[in-house]
Amino acid sequence: MGFAKWNNFWRGAIRSKGLIGLAIPGLLFVIVFYYLPMLGVVVAFKDFNFSDGLFGSKWVGLQNFKFFFQSDAAFQVTRNTILLNLSFIIITNVLSLVFALLLVGLSRRAVKVFQTTLFFPYFLSWVVVSYVTYALLNPQLGVLNHLLENFGFDQVNWYLESKFWPYILSLAFLWKNIGYSTLIFYTGLLGIDKSYYEAASIDGANKWQQMTKISLPLLTSLITLITLLQVGKIFYSDFGMFYFLTADSGALYQTTDVIDTYVFRALRVSGDIGMASAVGLYQALVGFLLVVGVNALVRKFNKDNAIF
Repeated sequence: MGFAKWNNFWRGAIRSKGLIGLAIPGLLFVIVFYYLPMLGVVVAFKDFNFSDGLFGSKWVGLQNFKFFFQSDAAFQVTRNTILLNLSFIIITNVLSLVFALLLVGLSRRAVKVFQTTLFFPYFLSWVVVSYVTYALLNPQLGVLNHLLENFGFDQVNWYLESKFWPYILSLAFLWKNIGYSTLIFYTGLLGIDKSYYEAASIDGANKWQQMTKISLPLLTSLITLITLLQVGKIFYSDFGMFYFLTADSGALYQTTDVIDTYVFRALRVSGDIGMASAVGLYQALVGFLLVVGVNALVRKFNKDNAIF
């Protein structure tokens, strides 16, 4: 039986040699850049130095993890990372879905105009966006402060007031990423069979009923998939946004300092690669557990919408 199974396996592989050939570059990329670097996980448990190398460095167990979890900033950066990323996920997905539903009802020419307008910010780097933001929020010459002054309000030193920055970061993230997310949902809507809408129209369903009874239910699996993938990265932050947009102002750390920026500063000051690796492993493990947990929750209610 074992020989027969192997024989069938190789016959199937020969028949699918074209597809396998197409998959080989992708598989090699995954192995080289995703699986081989996993050997570096051992750095998180070592007092790493370059002279002794990866396996010659002294083993310190969980000391690198203690450095992070016993620091005063551990709770703050973890809280900021979770809450800010959670707000990004909710706001961006909800508004992107609304925009996608609106685009479906427009003409092809109008859709191209709006798609280009929404998608363009996605290609801008956070360095460029940070200069635009500074032009708006500059304490002396900023456009926003001039507007506040014209309307009789006091000027604000935005780079010293941390309470405003969760909203500023949310708006910046939304502005930059809404086009990409809208395109994904819009593509999903285009994949829905038009006969559903034609049948609903014949039965007297209006646009709102077609959206709530056809579009949204048929997009549930796509929405769930995107949300699950985003939840898996909730402990990771867009370093460029949090570092450049805030100008790395220490006065804003209370609400804008996240795990990635904290590790960067710690690595820049102390050069402790072991600690940085430990925090990276912590982020990866928590992200994995979140994906598994949320997927299990989704599977409990609807098996078809779960990833695995």
